[in-house]
Amino acid sequence: MTHTKRARAVCAAIGALAVPAGLLMTAPTASAASAGATAAYNGVCGSGYVVVNSAPVANVGTVYLTYNAKTGKNCVVTKRNTVGSPIYMAAYLNVVGRPESEAAVDEGEYRSYAGPVYKYAPGVCVEWGGVIGNWQTFNAGSNCGRMAAKTLYAGKDVKFRDAHK
Repeated sequence: MTHTKRARAVCAAIGALAVPAGLLMTAPTASAASAGATAAYNGVCGSGYVVVNSAPVANVGTVYLTYNAKTGKNCVVTKRNTVGSPIYMAAYLNVVGRPESEAAVDEGEYRSYAGPVYKYAPGVCVEWGGVIGNWQTFNAGSNCGRMAAKTLYAGKDVKFRDAHK
């Protein structure tokens, strides 16, 4: 799959995940990469941003949602547990309920992290997630002015329908 198609799949995945008030998650298989230390937030969103939520990307990294109360902006970074050879990674962020809002996506072959990506969203829900290799984690409709998550999706090699067709 090309990177452009992957980015579309990342964006389409969020639209296909309208699971009401629950937790949807698939566990990593035994063949998953060996566990390492959890990736710590690296501060790349800038000063004033604090971590308000995070989710593991299997056992290979973590995606962080940060917020700057002064600017009203959210920021997402996907961080690998260990720096290594370049691998496909993505960071995704969008505002829920704003059809005119285009998702902020950073994707490419990275050694350490993808992002940062930013969206102005004070007091409204956001969709956010990340990809490392074939592993992906998304959180749909969370952090609506509070820290509670509504829906989390995580998995490997999942086929998404293209919501834009």
